[in-house]
Amino acid sequence: MNYWLMKSEPDVFSIDDLANCSNKTDHWDGIRNYMARNFMRDSMQVGDEVLFYHSNAKPPHVAGRAKITSTAYADHTAFDPNSKYYDPKSDPNSPRWVMVDVTFVRKFKNSVPLPDIKANPKLSKMMLLTHGRLSISKVTEDEWIEIHQMAGEKI
Repeated sequence: MNYWLMKSEPDVFSIDDLANCSNKTDHWDGIRNYMARNFMRDSMQVGDEVLFYHSNAKPPHVAGRAKITSTAYADHTAFDPNSKYYDPKSDPNSPRWVMVDVTFVRKFKNSVPLPDIKANPKLSKMMLLTHGRLSISKVTEDEWIEIHQMAGEKI
């Protein structure tokens, strides 16, 4: 099993929005970074665990948990000229961009703010901190456990 951190702006799509979706599941679209795309396409597996991170919040924070519930498939927003994620160079027969389905697991009672993550020496090598602008990043099992402890959550 892999562990991931996936970022979303809460005013665009929050953990509460995911919880309110049909079957508590939605697709994770609009990724336009090759490293993040490669994680989805090449490494994410059904059953992988996700830290749902609210970026562009005050403060940014880990808000809860989700699970990967599909393998990667073509991101249809790349083919829609009316979408802000439209990519005229993406070909439906050989898509450049992919997405996965994500299912809500739970919202943390106590979110884990970015300043607390930065202050924790056990998390100093966390990809969130070393590759800050990346919308999807790997999380080690030790980091996964530490974030849950900081949130006061059982795994």
